[in-house]
Amino acid sequence: MQPNSNNITTLYPAGDVAWDTLRSVAPHEPFSAEAVAFLGALSARLMRDPMTRTLPDVATFAFFCRKASLERLRQRFVSPAELRLGRGVVFHVAPSNVPVNFAYSLVAGILAGNVNVVRVPSKPFPQVDAIVRALTDVMAEPQYADTFGNRMVLVRYDRTSTATEWLSALCDVRVIWGGDQTIATIRQNPIPARAFDVTFADRYSFCAIDAAAYLAQADAAAVAEAFYNDTYLFDQNACSAPHLVVWRGDEQTVLQAKERFWSALHDYTERKYQLAEVLAVDKLTAFYSQAVGMDIRREPTPDNLIWRVETDTLPDNIDRYRCKAGYFTEYRIASLDEVAHIVNRKYQTLAYYGFDASELAAFIRTVRPQGIDRVVPIGKTTDFDLVWDGYDLIKTLSRNVTIL
Repeated sequence: MQPNSNNITTLYPAGDVAWDTLRSVAPHEPFSAEAVAFLGALSARLMRDPMTRTLPDVATFAFFCRKASLERLRQRFVSPAELRLGRGVVFHVAPSNVPVNFAYSLVAGILAGNVNVVRVPSKPFPQVDAIVRALTDVMAEPQYADTFGNRMVLVRYDRTSTATEWLSALCDVRVIWGGDQTIATIRQNPIPARAFDVTFADRYSFCAIDAAAYLAQADAAAVAEAFYNDTYLFDQNACSAPHLVVWRGDEQTVLQAKERFWSALHDYTERKYQLAEVLAVDKLTAFYSQAVGMDIRREPTPDNLIWRVETDTLPDNIDRYRCKAGYFTEYRIASLDEVAHIVNRKYQTLAYYGFDASELAAFIRTVRPQGIDRVVPIGKTTDFDLVWDGYDLIKTLSRNVTIL
């Protein structure tokens, strides 16, 4: 049987897919030797590709898949006291605006022991092409074709296709990355009775900087590059990208820190980033919309690369006021507790500079926010981990077999 659609392209494998046999493929244990060997070979192939040097997100993915990296993850996620197996067939729906996300989702499914069907972004990306090409090359080697040739399918299709309906009926777990409306639309397609959804919905992230610590210790250029990678690398489309920048300190110290920080970021962005004209218009529109809803002022900047919106109040719905491509709201605090009231279920990542881990842990334990699943240093917001949005992906995508 084939998906009932004429609008589906199979990126891997080449040729026909044995759809009828996918559900009969035996699951692996998490971090099986076969999975680690295959992903290590994929990493090595990507690192040899000259294209990878021009695609930093692909290089980061290749680094994540190294055998040494996977061994460290295995020690974190595999317990000798548990007997686990993959759940079966995992159907991944990747987001359309973060090109390498599909590959991380696939890797999580592989490491949990599953057969994986992945819908990659319908929009063409060189990152997708590079990873699919490397995967195909590795699978051409008999030792990997024999162990993994029937354990994954990568497809691409547009919104007119009925493939989502067919693949949903096939899966044991459906992993959906996307906005709230995308998730609601996909959920209209039934899944088997024992299957379940793992959803990564639209989220909001922010950044906290201790001004005194920044002025005392920070390499302004290094912090600017790290913040650029968090934000501009994906045009602030990633859920982990900060939109609100909270500064801790007295007024004068914060002013000095801001001047240094934004100046360094502008210098770096001016060299690295090309702003699309339509995004400049979007920033202006976003500013007017925010000005209707709250009291703000725009801080002067040399051009449209960075928009800084200053506010003296922090409304509960600040997460509604955001834009992409370098649009930031700024707020000054004396204590992290002053932002507790805004943290709702939509909040994903808190990026920080100048705070120590014990202070941040105390904030989470004291405030017990409904949101914030990740607290990471500036520059690490896009670093993928097998715990994401509060889900332990290895445990979620595998089943615990108990023997009494």
